[in-house]
Amino acid sequence: MGEIMAVWRPVRGLLGWLALAVAGPGAVDAAPQKATFASDVSTVSWPLADLDAALPADWSDASFLVVEFRSSTSQRFELGLVSDEGNVSKRIHPFANVWVRASIPLRFYRQGLGDADELASTVNQPRSGYWINIEAGGHAPVKTVRAISVTMRYPAQAATVEVRKVSLSKTDVGDAVLDGATPLIDDFGQYVHAGWTGKATSLDALKREWAQEDRMLVPKSEVRACRYGGFGPGRSEPRRKATGFFRVEEISGRWWLVDPQGCRFWSAGVNGAGDDPPRTQIINRSKMFASIPTAAQIPAAGAAVEPLRDPVSFYLANLQKRFGTDWQGASAQLTSRRMRAWGLNTAYGPALNDALPSGSTLRQPYVYPLRGWQHVEGAIMGMPDVYSAAFAARVDREAAQQLAPRRDDPWMIGYFIGNEPPWPARESQLVDLVLAGPPSELQKRFKADLAKGDSPAARKLMVHTAFTKYLEVVNAAVRRHDPNHLHLGIRFGGTPPDDVIALAKGFDVYSMNKYRWAPPKDFIDRCHAITKLPILIGEFHFGVPGRGLAPGLVQAVNQAERGVAYSYYVENAAAHPAIVGTHWYQWIDQPATGRRDGENYNIGWIDVTDRPYPELVAAAKATHSKIDALHSGKLAATTRRPRASEFGTPEDSIHLGIPAIQ
Repeated sequence: MGEIMAVWRPVRGLLGWLALAVAGPGAVDAAPQKATFASDVSTVSWPLADLDAALPADWSDASFLVVEFRSSTSQRFELGLVSDEGNVSKRIHPFANVWVRASIPLRFYRQGLGDADELASTVNQPRSGYWINIEAGGHAPVKTVRAISVTMRYPAQAATVEVRKVSLSKTDVGDAVLDGATPLIDDFGQYVHAGWTGKATSLDALKREWAQEDRMLVPKSEVRACRYGGFGPGRSEPRRKATGFFRVEEISGRWWLVDPQGCRFWSAGVNGAGDDPPRTQIINRSKMFASIPTAAQIPAAGAAVEPLRDPVSFYLANLQKRFGTDWQGASAQLTSRRMRAWGLNTAYGPALNDALPSGSTLRQPYVYPLRGWQHVEGAIMGMPDVYSAAFAARVDREAAQQLAPRRDDPWMIGYFIGNEPPWPARESQLVDLVLAGPPSELQKRFKADLAKGDSPAARKLMVHTAFTKYLEVVNAAVRRHDPNHLHLGIRFGGTPPDDVIALAKGFDVYSMNKYRWAPPKDFIDRCHAITKLPILIGEFHFGVPGRGLAPGLVQAVNQAERGVAYSYYVENAAAHPAIVGTHWYQWIDQPATGRRDGENYNIGWIDVTDRPYPELVAAAKATHSKIDALHSGKLAATTRRPRASEFGTPEDSIHLGIPAIQ
């Protein structure tokens, strides 16, 4: 390709201009061009002929699209390719205010979703200097490309994107942050190229804030009316039957959890409290960090000091700065005090309780995610070889190992047996992958069934029959090794079809992860009508594009509106007679440089420096004080909807561009 400068042209819906320089090898880079996004949804599209007459429309031989760009925000945008074979786009999650070279594999545009055992790992693709969500926008061969487009939906504030170079490559030229003189992350794990009120500047200032919060929290010896955090009985509402374990009960047409003492209980939970926080990759990215925590700063609980592990956690390094080398117990006590003070009554997993000192009065009810059968070698799209004897033996072994030590623990509400299987509505692809894979009993069964006739309906039946077998084996094992606790089922993601929902047999509670402004009432009603079970929301959240972090799956315009969003979601959930709890994902912000799959969301109650977000905390405390009245039907939920952007809020959060599968 010869050197050529792009033609400037005005773009509807933008307050600025955007131009691309498409250059071949050895070309002189064009001056950066800038676009300002300042409306609800803005899209720009450039015909390739207008950009570079020498750029071929035939991209058949290209394997990578290489773009050098800089964004003023960490908010996602959609990079689209307009081709004769179809218009496709992928979501780019940029690091803010630095020049980045993105060497984007064109297979993300050309191929459908691949084989992974959960939804997040299916759609998130980590890169250096940005990351991509490949779920949205479809796929096509993109051999004859006519134009390139950029879309930003509901920017929180006016945002700019600069692009200075676009080219094609047969090989991966590598992703990179091109501003190498200044690191991205400071000594505390904060993003360098952004400012915000309260950004930590010194350890002494942090220590003063930590001490102030500690003094303001509820006393360590706080006594609850109901030991497990349930609602105390009143004159008109006596205690229910106490069984010594959590159970479910329908009372006056409304489903409740009932705690071991017989108190009505509604689960206001948070994932990740007391658990190992997300870590970020250091190897091959060390220049991004002003300093790197040493192994002595971030040992696993009870582990000896060892060489530097990759990935690392700046949050754990900050905990040691706060509590010293014996930080695990002190941090667990603080986390439990925070949860109780803020009205959160459910942890995800037993790690928080396990880290508390012996005899502590700060234990929290928890839900327990069981593992070992969905995430197993040889599983395809989360479906293991369910017809093999080895599968049944493995399930029994894993269930015994994980449940037997906790079967008599009254603090455990119940257990999940899976999370976001990615195959619903993709059954035919699952069959193809099994047939193309190594020999297995599942493959043998699929081949025998296909010999009777191949059709979409037949393939769906084959997968659903296999899933039914999966549930039969797993349900029998978990009930055998723990007859005391609630079976909370699988946390289904997205919006499974009715025939998949109907397969959810053997559960006490139907669980789902639902990222919206509020749980969609029509879908909740349908799930309840099909399953006849109470419903638990296993994941939801809201985030803000700022601090170098992306906004999460559902966006609020600022931290105050994030608190509004929490109240709107939880109060509308609590008002529904079938919903028995909501669990926020997650306790701590993700690392600004991304966790293992690239996600770098502002979704924490706590930031990387172990400080809470006061706006979220204040809103949650007010909402949690109303839960009993809301779920009893005595109080209506708030109608105050959150704002997603300075330029409006879509009626459905899906229009923010969050993955449809969520």
